Amino acid sequence: MFRSSAVIVSAFVSAHSLAACPGYLDHEMRKLHSQEQVNFCQLQAGKPMLIINTASHCGYTKQFKGLEALHQAYRDRGLVVVGFASNDFRQEAKDEEKAAEVCYVNYGVTFTMIAPSHVRGDDANPVFAELAKQAERPSWNFNKYLVDGNGKVVEHFGSNTSPDDAGLGAAIESVL
Repeated sequence: MFRSSAVIVSAFVSAHSLAACPGYLDHEMRKLHSQEQVNFCQLQAGKPMLIINTASHCGYTKQFKGLEALHQAYRDRGLVVVGFASNDFRQEAKDEEKAAEVCYVNYGVTFTMIAPSHVRGDDANPVFAELAKQAERPSWNFNKYLVDGNGKVVEHFGSNTSPDDAGLGAAIESVL
């Protein structure tokens, strides 16, 4: 009897989390160099997120190492880190396999990376279209958007803010 009650409670909590999902996260996009789709409502499930627009051939690309460190440090406390590859600033690898190599092999990224999409302008994917409304659109690669468990942008950090910045760390701590 306890086991079936636990299953019912778990299903209720999952359904409630999905029902509370912000509309802009109610989308699926493909993972980088994969056929697997990412459902952002399931990924977020009421947890805070750090969302970053990335590029594999940018002066800020080395930030992948620090972003992975944030992922490792905070994932057990509920932070979800998601990178969105984009060529909007013409610094993404032309070949998705090469972009994946930069992320996964060169920098050891294990957090979710999304296949290249637009993060600015009329063609921006739904996630970045909403981030631009709530904060500002990315002006370059490696903008960081800290989103609370309700999907509201808590703070936006530009490209120059490194993942080990004390202000970014404090902001993350505030949403956990």
